[in-house]
Amino acid sequence: MFTENDRVRLAVGLKETRKVVLSGAEKVYLAKDAPERIAEEIKNIAGDKLVFVPTMMELGKMCGIDVKASCAAVRKI
Repeated sequence: MFTENDRVRLAVGLKETRKVVLSGAEKVYLAKDAPERIAEEIKNIAGDKLVFVPTMMELGKMCGIDVKASCAAVRKI
């Protein structure tokens, strides 16, 4: 789960996650059941900051949203 501080710095979804990763992310989360196109892109740019989550539904819940999320990232302070 994310701390309250992490939630403030959280980016969810491919476009927002991509922006955060390219500008500097503390952690990057990827659902194991994310579409292959998204998974490959995130794996290629996330490096050693990548953390896998079992499902998109679980990642969505971790992010505090009621829908699935394929990826998310926590911005560096």
